[in-house]
Amino acid sequence: MKSSTTPISEYIWESKYCWRENGQKLDKSIEQTWQRVAHAVAAIEPHSHDKWEQHFYQALVGFKFIPGGRILAGAGTDHRSTLFNCFVMGLIQDDMEHIFEALKQAALTMQAGGGVGYDFSTIRPKGSVAHSAGRIASGPVSFMHIWDAMCATMLSTGSRRGAMMASLRCDHPDIELFINAKRQAGHLRHFNLSVQVTDAFMQAVESDQDWPLVFPVEADQQTDNRVTLMRPWPGYETPVTCHVISRIPARELWQKIMQSAYDTSEPGILFNDRINEANNLAYCEQITTTNPCGEVPLPPYGACNLGSINLTSFVIEPFSQNARLDLESIRDITAIATRMLDNVIDCSGFPLKDQAQQAHGSRRIGLGITGLADTLIMLGFSYAEKNARDTAAQIMRTISHTAYRTSISLAKEKGSFPFFQKGPYLESHFVQSLPDDIHSAIKLHGIRNSHLIAIAPTGTISLLANNISSGIEPVFDFKVSRKILNRQGEYESFKLEDYAFRTWQDLASGSEELPAEFITAHKLSPLAQLQMQAELQPYVDNAISKTINIPQDYSFTDFLKVFETAWKLGLKGCTSFRANPVTGEILSTQVPCCDIEQEHQQNKSI
Repeated sequence: MKSSTTPISEYIWESKYCWRENGQKLDKSIEQTWQRVAHAVAAIEPHSHDKWEQHFYQALVGFKFIPGGRILAGAGTDHRSTLFNCFVMGLIQDDMEHIFEALKQAALTMQAGGGVGYDFSTIRPKGSVAHSAGRIASGPVSFMHIWDAMCATMLSTGSRRGAMMASLRCDHPDIELFINAKRQAGHLRHFNLSVQVTDAFMQAVESDQDWPLVFPVEADQQTDNRVTLMRPWPGYETPVTCHVISRIPARELWQKIMQSAYDTSEPGILFNDRINEANNLAYCEQITTTNPCGEVPLPPYGACNLGSINLTSFVIEPFSQNARLDLESIRDITAIATRMLDNVIDCSGFPLKDQAQQAHGSRRIGLGITGLADTLIMLGFSYAEKNARDTAAQIMRTISHTAYRTSISLAKEKGSFPFFQKGPYLESHFVQSLPDDIHSAIKLHGIRNSHLIAIAPTGTISLLANNISSGIEPVFDFKVSRKILNRQGEYESFKLEDYAFRTWQDLASGSEELPAEFITAHKLSPLAQLQMQAELQPYVDNAISKTINIPQDYSFTDFLKVFETAWKLGLKGCTSFRANPVTGEILSTQVPCCDIEQEHQQNKSI
């Protein structure tokens, strides 16, 4: 693939990733941006700076490897911004002083360019009494509005788009207020919402049992004759005594969650038990929420930097009988990209000391893929075919295992991540699933990074790479129009053609009679999309951002089965999008619709 060959690619580079100072462009071309990034990341190497700078630059040329937007925009500049896209903030302690301290920390993180995730389950339910202060609590949703206003204020100062994730436990007494919090258009518009769902809740739904809504008993409270249960809760190392505030039929609560998701595409679902069972660091951390788009579940103050391998760059003889993938080159680029992202940890700044400690302690990275749908089309596969899923799994397995082998080599060279404990790490669910040679090598040499793989939505960087399909999403349509917010706060319209579509036209001398593999998102069943996500999940130690596209006329009865199927397929979560008067449409095949930033607000499932 060449450099910027489309107006949208040039525009995205100019508006988002070109280094400017006082209005002057210091990057004169995208090649200079790549050179800047490669030089900055190679400077961390203890030896052979020039050699690694050249390796990193060659990986970036032609969009073969595309680092996350924060890396492209910030590496090698004088900007005081973080190179990490993803953060989960610290525990929100349930008192005014700590709540507003948490708000300040979020503002500082957003100012530096990071999106944030929060678990609001620690805030007492609306209407309860804080015995120590004698005040009536307003509940977690009320405080979310304060966060939302802060985010809007940050945007008005010219900061990067604010993005936040709010999650709440399925047994919190305010869960119904939470799931309906975005029903009114314009409310909490800077938040993505996700319900933390446990296996016990899903089992209660299946067996039509009552479900208790609970909150921890405070030190100054008496249990008296009130019913209590032991529950794990954020902020406590072991299960804690909780008052049962009320009960609701589990199936009724589930249907209310699903009805809101059907009507407004909010909330998504986090299958928390599965997230923690599969966590490589389950021995030293508990995860209750994710970054804004959901591809990285993180502990308090956790952070992760991202990058994606552009699969379209590795298709040989597309649309021919000999069309094939260059897997050897994918292995090569994976090894280079893994080293690059590991180096980013050491050349990035952090808004908060706690974030730096977590990032350096775990050395989490999130290497993923983009352009999957276009790649499958160019190979002659329809997204819903078994051959397509098998090919996607082969790609993901290759990248995952290569990244782990590279991280082991890095550990031999530079040392394992500080939180590494050999015994518990080797016993973790995901590590147990790795090939024997990787498992044995970790036992012998350790490993540099606790986690290595995450599949992000890649909306903006996929436009940068000449409008390839984003992440693992199917192509929305092969010709679309969209509006994009420019640096002056005004919208510009772009007519876009999909990368695989343009490639086909070039090879077919302009023919628009498309082969059968050219299938769009709205022609794919939700099950086909879930199956693709499930096929890749075994090779992803973080998570996958994938939005299940739901036809507007899809029945609610069938919609209920989508999320239940996601749980049964072993996914870590699920999010859907169904166009309706509240959500609108992300793209338009005829007239410009939403701006680019809104796309990220929908791509948040794991």
